[in-house]
Amino acid sequence: MFPRLLAARLSLKNRGRLAAAYLGLTLFGAILLVGCQGASPSSDASGSGGRIRVVTTTTVFADIVRNVGGDLVDVTSLVPKNGDVHTFEPRPADVRSVAQAQLLVMNGLGLDDWLAKTITNASSSGTPLVKLAVDLPGVTLLAGEDPGTENPHLFMDPTYVELYVDRIAAGLKQVDPAGASRIEAQAAAYKSRLAELDTWVRDQVSTIPLQDRKLVTFHDAFPYYAREYGISIVGVAVAAPGQDPSAGYTAALIDAIRKAGVKAIFSESQFPAKLVDQLAAETGTKVVANLYDDALGDPPVTSYEAVIRWDTQQLVAALR
Repeated sequence: MFPRLLAARLSLKNRGRLAAAYLGLTLFGAILLVGCQGASPSSDASGSGGRIRVVTTTTVFADIVRNVGGDLVDVTSLVPKNGDVHTFEPRPADVRSVAQAQLLVMNGLGLDDWLAKTITNASSSGTPLVKLAVDLPGVTLLAGEDPGTENPHLFMDPTYVELYVDRIAAGLKQVDPAGASRIEAQAAAYKSRLAELDTWVRDQVSTIPLQDRKLVTFHDAFPYYAREYGISIVGVAVAAPGQDPSAGYTAALIDAIRKAGVKAIFSESQFPAKLVDQLAAETGTKVVANLYDDALGDPPVTSYEAVIRWDTQQLVAALR
């Protein structure tokens, strides 16, 4: 794949200054459940109506938590809808939300590791933390943007989100054992819907001619989706969101697009379209600039399931 051919890939500009904080965070493990263990939420610490107060890094994870927890949870996402998780800077209000949380949910693998600093600032190191993508059993990770890193966007594959559901359910049950049976039932129902979603995506992608199942995206958010559904990613417009690609990088990508006969270039709604418009003008491809991945958006893209359905519909319409 084109981006892997480049000798070096850019890092997110804020990773270096978060590295020290992240070292402390890794001690939590894949799911850290420290404090509040074995006890139901107390009335003075829980959310509205006695619900478990959950704070997630993104709206995507917030939606998944709501589907698993139902009316047992009161969920807040730090990154707002249509926000960019890669470049997000927590505000004082976000630190307060983290400090008041009874359960924290993040992805890990570099997507939202800024939460480490927020946890430190909130002095909430004893709050249970669920890291959804770290050491997830049964998963084959793909390479990330820097040597030795992994791509964090596992959630773009609905079959992997079923595993996310299990981790979220385990975290909620640890905080609120009394609600365990309801959490298990809600998790099972949601996983059933995710399985149906997976089947629907396969049916839709099967209508794209084999030779046209290739695309270019704005950033590297779709490799797990592409691998699961038999789509080739020729390249990405930027190696790291928030950083402009070099002229040489863009020239090489244009050449790769032409050689592969890519029909469409896809971008997410929260990113500027100028660069993909330039690529399209140079290669004669069409632009689809309204995909979603790291964040929910306005109606109809207001749930994780809606994100996958929307993106699939856009891909199929452009490539078929």
